[in-house]
Amino acid sequence: MGVFFSSIQGILIIIGLIAVGYGLSYLGWFSENSTQLIAKMVTQVALPTYMISTITKDFTAEKLIKLLPDLAIPVLSMTILIFVSILLIKILKIDPKHKGLFSSMFFNSNTVFVGLPVNMALFGEKSLPYVLVYYMANTTFFWTLGTYLIQMDGEIKGHFKLKTTLKKVFSPPLMGFIIGLILVMLHIHLPNFLMSDFEYLGNLTIPLSMIFIGISIYNAGLKNISFQKDNLAILFGRFICAPLLMAGLFLFIPATPLMRQVFIVQAAMPVMTNAPVVAKLYHADANYAAIMVTETTLLSLIVVPIIMMLIK
Repeated sequence: MGVFFSSIQGILIIIGLIAVGYGLSYLGWFSENSTQLIAKMVTQVALPTYMISTITKDFTAEKLIKLLPDLAIPVLSMTILIFVSILLIKILKIDPKHKGLFSSMFFNSNTVFVGLPVNMALFGEKSLPYVLVYYMANTTFFWTLGTYLIQMDGEIKGHFKLKTTLKKVFSPPLMGFIIGLILVMLHIHLPNFLMSDFEYLGNLTIPLSMIFIGISIYNAGLKNISFQKDNLAILFGRFICAPLLMAGLFLFIPATPLMRQVFIVQAAMPVMTNAPVVAKLYHADANYAAIMVTETTLLSLIVVPIIMMLIK
């Protein structure tokens, strides 16, 4: 029973923040322009500074080098999930305007906003290195291929342009991530006042993202939450395919019990909370993304405790 309550603790925090955005939307606080502003604030200001602040604070060059081989496990898992998502898009005939979002939400999980507090509640601070290893892989995949796929949903298909593609791939959050890694590897310490600024701005990431999701859920309408094939396939990917695949990899890859547990939990996390933010920014279906964040976050209250009981 203790495992159950520890598992839902972090998820309840997220749901509470989403409820704030939903409630303020009900009161008429937000317009279309304000939601667009929040999306830009998160992706272009808060997240890049969050990356720099978190990586430089929680990692050393030695720790990065030591953990580097472990990075291959989530990378392999997500690569396989990408191909599974492409296969399901064809088999299930997923709505064409959802293809990019579907694939991105299928292989990426909420490793920080939900995954971090859940793992800290379950395993304590000793889980942090493995949480961040999975986060590194997940972040790189989302802000490169995942973001690119979402952008393709929101645009008229045209000719391939290398400059445009590179600009999409090297998004501000990924650049913040890369800068953080460079600072750590080169032992560069930025002035304290600057790091404090980055930390304050980075701390906006979680509440702004959650408020944005609450706004998107209100705009989409709770009555639109459904379990059609596009939705059910995402639930299958997040809560069945991803954790089972990760558990299967550990049949062939030696690992400590803690690493195995953390990686399986991370693989089973809800849809990335940034998916509707990015979808809104690039004129893809943000309502579909917000609904999937809501459905997976709510269902994780049941799924995560079950997974914990199975892997303990």
